[in-house]
Amino acid sequence: MQKVVWKGNMLFEGENERGLKTTMDASPQHGGNNNGPAPMEVFLHSLGGCTGMDVISILRKMKEPVEEFYIEINAERAPEHPRVYTRVHLKYVFKGNLDPKKVKRAIELSSNKYCSVTAMLRKTAEVTYDYEIIPPE
Repeated sequence: MQKVVWKGNMLFEGENERGLKTTMDASPQHGGNNNGPAPMEVFLHSLGGCTGMDVISILRKMKEPVEEFYIEINAERAPEHPRVYTRVHLKYVFKGNLDPKKVKRAIELSSNKYCSVTAMLRKTAEVTYDYEIIPPE
C-alpha cells in the first residue's frame, strides 16, 4: 500500500511499503513553502527515473561504458484544468565512449516498450526525445 500524509499547509509526504518517503509541496503563491517539488514535478521525476533506469540497464547489457548520464525534461501543460501535460521532451545526455546506435536503441526500447510512465503519459501528451554523447576527456 502507498500512503500520502498531509503535514500542514500544502506539504504532503508520500510513503511506500518499504518506508521510503517523498516530500511534495506547493509554491507560496499556492499556499505552500517550496519544501519539495510539486506533484506534477514529481511525475516528471518519475518519468526520468523510469526511462533512465531502463536505458542504463540496457546499455549495461550492451557493455557500453557510461561514465555520466542525466536527462533534461521540458514539458508543456494544458492551459485549462486539469492542466495535464500536452508535450514532453526528454534530452538524454551521456558521457563516455559510446556507440550512438546502441544509445539510440536503448532509448527507443525504453520509450516504446519498457517505461510504463512514458506509456501512461502518451495518453495525453506528445513525448519526444533526443540525445547527446559527450566524449570522455
